Amino acid sequence: MKKSYYLFNPGRLSRKDNTIKFQPLDKDGNELPPKYLPVEGIEEFYTFGSLDANSALYNFLGKHDIPVHFFDYYENYSGSFMPKDFLLSGKMIMSQVRMHLDKKERMIIARKFIEGAAFNMLKNLKYYNNRGKDLEPLIALVEQYQQRIPEMNETDELMGIEGNIRMTYYEAFNLIIDTFQMGSRTKQPPQNEVNALISFGNMICYSQCLRAIHQTQLNPTISYLHSPGERRYSLALDIAEIFKPIMVDRVIFRVLNKKEIQEKHFDINLNRCLLNDTGKKIFIQAFEDRLNETVKHRTLKRDVSYKYLIRLECYKLSKHILKMEEYKPFKMWW
Repeated sequence: MKKSYYLFNPGRLSRKDNTIKFQPLDKDGNELPPKYLPVEGIEEFYTFGSLDANSALYNFLGKHDIPVHFFDYYENYSGSFMPKDFLLSGKMIMSQVRMHLDKKERMIIARKFIEGAAFNMLKNLKYYNNRGKDLEPLIALVEQYQQRIPEMNETDELMGIEGNIRMTYYEAFNLIIDTFQMGSRTKQPPQNEVNALISFGNMICYSQCLRAIHQTQLNPTISYLHSPGERRYSLALDIAEIFKPIMVDRVIFRVLNKKEIQEKHFDINLNRCLLNDTGKKIFIQAFEDRLNETVKHRTLKRDVSYKYLIRLECYKLSKHILKMEEYKPFKMWW
């Protein structure tokens, strides 16, 4: 089974016959023992430190369909090396563009994304409400906002409703989490521990959605909820809205309430709070556990992983765009 590899140390990535060699460096620039990774077992790389590599290495990764995602020192997503889009289809691209330019069709898809996100956020709130957290007032308020989603006819209005839902949802974090207070949502940079985890987790979720899109015929630059940008894969932002409550927030609740991540796992400076390397490793392991966890799929009638659920979402969206089947966003049923 293929694995994702997370590179925290600076170092050099190179080809060694039919394996990938990673030569890590310590903080003083001294070489540490190298690691050899069979190329057949690599799903993707996430790099958080300075990486030295050449075109020969990227050609090799491209042939084996292995992307590399880059994050800067402040945990912000910088970009990705994506192998050649061998699945891209002219018919799909034209259909995506037509549906984006058709305001009515675009809004149908955009509303679906927010419906899925709101449903999954409510699922989290109801889960913890049933476990002794007093979340009824917040649940009622989110449900009020949720009922207004079908009325929205502009993406700006829809994003406003989504912002109100998420702001209300984040108020519940102070009740769900036992050890830390979130306060208000802050990013770029996050200013406390909970915000640091949200920002870091959202970036990892975004990368997972980008990878899933790349494994279908969808073009990641043509989106429906978020405005397409010149330097971002905005469709991944759309799909990530559905999965952040399931993939990111549930992991945050777990690692904090089980005290797997504590104050010592953060670097706190003036107006900035970031996970240190140890904290990142703990969070990523919990996130990987979540990705590999399986559930019984109601339609397929078999166990599928959360990671595969993201790819299924892309397939469903593809069918809607090609007018083969109405798109229904993923909603937790358990």
